[in-house]
Amino acid sequence: MLLKDEREAIVEYSRRLRPDGLVVGTSGNLSVRAGELVAVTPSGLDYDDLTPELVCVSDLEGKVVDGDLEPTSEMPMHLAVYRTTGHNAVVHTHSTAATVVSTLVDVLPSVHYLTALFGGPIRVAPYATFGTPELADNMLAALEERTGCILGNHGTVTVGGSLDKAYTLNIYLEWLCEVWLRADAAGNPRLISDEELEVVRRKISTYGQSAPRAES
Repeated sequence: MLLKDEREAIVEYSRRLRPDGLVVGTSGNLSVRAGELVAVTPSGLDYDDLTPELVCVSDLEGKVVDGDLEPTSEMPMHLAVYRTTGHNAVVHTHSTAATVVSTLVDVLPSVHYLTALFGGPIRVAPYATFGTPELADNMLAALEERTGCILGNHGTVTVGGSLDKAYTLNIYLEWLCEVWLRADAAGNPRLISDEELEVVRRKISTYGQSAPRAES
């Protein structure tokens, strides 16, 4: 089976989407790039029914090379990321708080320093019909020098070097949107400056540790 590990990872993370509150029904989609191939969720299939064999594999032009189902209708967005950036994973969701934010502002106000995880203030891409090249173009513009964006009246996109990183960013993005919505409803929230976000971005670029390996 082509891209066995990548397909198994997509099944694992797809089954987390609803429990983590990132999608409703079968909305949203995930993909992972491996060389010149892309493993991606199929269109309209319930995540509980997804198996590695049902995950689609396509080339970078969108031609399916393994799998019996049609890939997500948002394939143009996924392929646009892989053709123009060095990222290896894309997570697209319809999480509630981010979708609400997408109807209100053009940039998510920087209410918390974790905004720096995304490379700077998180932009909202102008609305375009789902599955269209126009939406993919709008997304790419909003993602410039960023690892995530919000799609106007639609949802979110986060990207990363691995599916785990892109998925984790999506959870952070939803949390940031929820924090701003609550703060804005309560009053006039204080914001973090772009200069401070750059300071934090540099600090977190070297942050984190791995657990030591057990000796054999």
